Formats: sequence, C-alpha cells, structure tokens
Amino acid sequence: MTCRYSGPVIDPHHHLWDLSLRRHPWLEKARVNDTEMVFGSLKSILRDYGVMEYRAHAACQNVVATVHVEAGWSDEYPLEESQWLDSLDHSDGIAERYIARVRLDAPNAVSLLEEEAKNQRVVGIRDIVSWHPEPAKSFAPCPTRMMDPRWREGLKHVERLNLVFDLMLFPWQMQEALDLVRAFPNTQFVLNHAGSPADRSRDGMAVWRQGLRALSAAPNLRLKISDLVAYDNDWTFESLDIVIDHCLNCFGPSRCMFASDFPVAGLHATFDQIYEVFRWAVEPLSLDEQRALFFSTANETYRLKLAEVSTALGEKDV
Repeated sequence: MTCRYSGPVIDPHHHLWDLSLRRHPWLEKARVNDTEMVFGSLKSILRDYGVMEYRAHAACQNVVATVHVEAGWSDEYPLEESQWLDSLDHSDGIAERYIARVRLDAPNAVSLLEEEAKNQRVVGIRDIVSWHPEPAKSFAPCPTRMMDPRWREGLKHVERLNLVFDLMLFPWQMQEALDLVRAFPNTQFVLNHAGSPADRSRDGMAVWRQGLRALSAAPNLRLKISDLVAYDNDWTFESLDIVIDHCLNCFGPSRCMFASDFPVAGLHATFDQIYEVFRWAVEPLSLDEQRALFFSTANETYRLKLAEVSTALGEKDV
C-alpha cells in the first residue's frame, strides 16, 4: 500500500517583488533586453508578485507557512528588502521567515548582518556564489568566491549570529563547497535547487551526481529540492523523479525539503504541477518521511516553531 501526503505544507523557498520599486537589477535588465538566464527568458514573470499572487498559486496545496528567500534586491539599498517584507500581510503565514541578502565581502557586511539578525523573521542569509562561464547565466561576480578570505570572514559572522546560510551554486563548484561546509562545521547550510543541475548532458549530470553524493557527507548541510524544472524545461514526471530520487538517496528525507521557488519556477510549470510531482515521487515513502519533506525539515531548519502534525490531521492512506 502506498500513501500520499495531504497534510500541512511549508514552502521554504519563494520570492515576492514589487517592480515599481525598481530594486531588482536582474529583473530590470530583463524588462529592457528580454535577458535570458540559465533558466531561459524571464518575460512571463516580469510583473509584480506579491502575497495575493502567491496565495492564488498555492491555494490548492495546504501551505501553512513560507520562507521568503532574497530576490536579488540591489546592493545599493541594504536592509530594505526585509523592511519591505515587514510591511506585508503575514496573517496566513506567507513570508513568515526571511532569508536576507547580505554581500559577505562588503566593507560593512558585519554591521548589515547584525542589523538583519535583529529582525525576528530573519533566520538566514544568502549571498549567491553560482558562477557560470557565460556571463548571462552567472549569478556571482567571480569564480572561487567561496575560497575568498574576506568572503569567509563575513561568513564567520553568519555563524556567530546563529543564522542559516542558503548556498546556491552550480555542480562544478561542489568540491569547493565541500571544503567550505567542512571549514564551518557549526554553520547550518542549505543547498538550494538540488544543487542546480543545469548541464543536462551525460557528463554534466555525472558531475552533479558525484558532487551531490560528496556533499551529502557533510552533516551540517541540508538540501532544498526546488525548481527542478528550471534546468529541465521539457520535463516529465519521470525525468524529475530521477533527480528527486538521487537527492533522497544522498541526503535522506530528514535532511531534504520540497520548495516551490515561485514565481521563477512558474516559467516552466504551474505551482500545482510542481507539488503533484513531489507528492507522486515520494508516495512509496512512509508518512513520517513524507512529512519531513513537506513540513518537518523546513520547520526545524528555519525555526518556524509550528506544531508537528500527525496523520490524524489530514493525511490519508490511498
């Protein structure tokens, strides 16, 4: 007998933005030039995306709380994104916690980290290190950023402030990342987007598989299984299942969490399609394992402090 999870869901990775504020350089650039990034053209998401839009997309998925991950807010306006998020409606758990943006090698990184940490909703930091040899597909200003002494000095203060660090990179950077997470054993890292398997060639996927397996040996690293469709635009249930299966084989359900990455994932799939894939892929697992993926791991990692739920609260055998 298989079981399909129908209990409460925490979405630990999505974005909100108001384009009238003109605070997201990557989106502004795409509006002018229809820029293509690693996940293709951004044209269809170049519109405001707020609480109401997210609520509509997630309406059928029993989402009880979410974690907002920094959305590329301009470095010229530090701290503003968290302040803007504070002004939004949190009554139904949307953006209940934040992963804030701080450039760790900035001259004022320490003071910015300390200010962000004062906000009770800020539980983590992201400073993207994803570097690609094609500039349009790169998120970071230079390669080997994780090895930079000044950048690592900033990361020391993330650890001191007991903040999570969300780690976004490409598979060819995984060996460098393994050195990083080992050098900071007391920092809780969360690898974004299943390690971003962007190179879908046979060799590229082999690099991803080997790198993810190596990274899974680090006990202070957890994994978000999110936005798989960004790197597999012509996806099928089966093609995404192969990636999900490897993620779970490497990290196990207790160290993984499913996330939407909306609205970016909306470039290639609907919210409901994404969560249908997740539910379908893990039906053979126990309900406790499924609950970890949809709820418990995110709840603990991002300190949401929501009460655990049992099968009596909406999970059914099918």
